[in-house]
Amino acid sequence: CTYCLLTSLTTNPPSNPRSTTPQAFLLLHLKLILLLRNIVLNNPRKRNALSLAMLESLRTDLLHEAESHDLRVIVISAEGPVFCSGHDLKELTSTKGGDHHARVFTVCSEVMSLIQDIPVPVIAKVNGLATAAGCQLVATCDMAVVSDTSRFATPGVTVGLFCSTPAVALGRAVPRKLALEMLFTGEPISAQDALRHGLVSRVVPEDRLDEETEKIAGRICAASRAVIALGKATFYKQMAQDRNQAYQTASLVMVDNLAMTDGQEGIEAFFQKRKPVWSHSTGQRHQ
Repeated sequence: CTYCLLTSLTTNPPSNPRSTTPQAFLLLHLKLILLLRNIVLNNPRKRNALSLAMLESLRTDLLHEAESHDLRVIVISAEGPVFCSGHDLKELTSTKGGDHHARVFTVCSEVMSLIQDIPVPVIAKVNGLATAAGCQLVATCDMAVVSDTSRFATPGVTVGLFCSTPAVALGRAVPRKLALEMLFTGEPISAQDALRHGLVSRVVPEDRLDEETEKIAGRICAASRAVIALGKATFYKQMAQDRNQAYQTASLVMVDNLAMTDGQEGIEAFFQKRKPVWSHSTGQRHQ
């Protein structure tokens, strides 16, 4: 595919080679490659614009074996100095027509919803500029690890097209007044400001971006896939509820979690002072 590639995340050698034997490090590296899917936006000549073809490819790559126990985490990154410039404006001219425009935004909304609906965590790994629907993509991902030179903006207003769909994700990720300032002015914010206001989860030097992303992915892979999936679904469900309903939902899920085989395995391992052996299944130990 010329738009999105499925590759393995490149692993850097440990900073302290004596802390991990070469054999153990290679085994950890191999395990992470097998459990991680890295989707790379790979159209840098067009600033990785989210054309309809790019969006359809991204949707396909996200859905590919999403229910497989061998998939634990997805990382979305990009080639070139621009992570994603948003929609391809050439597809939004009047010559394309309203039906095509509607298709673009429908598929884009499907992709953004899918990121939060699939059972595995999705991490945005950003090194560069993310604007408009590209900023929306970052805001939508479960986590975002970014380089300290990255910037984020919703500049649609400057070309007469308000970033209404990016505002859905942006307004749920940052305080309202910051979201509206970004939407009304189109001015970019720095990686540090994005971290301060909750748009991203971690800011690191560019030369540590791969390493820090891999650390997070490795911790996710070390947990029970079934428990992670249950937790992710519950988090987004309760966020849309009022406080009392959210506590009711979460309390019921905690009980269900305790009935799971992996829920009891983790508790037993804690008391027995050993590492848990996860089944990664939704099977129950008791009713």
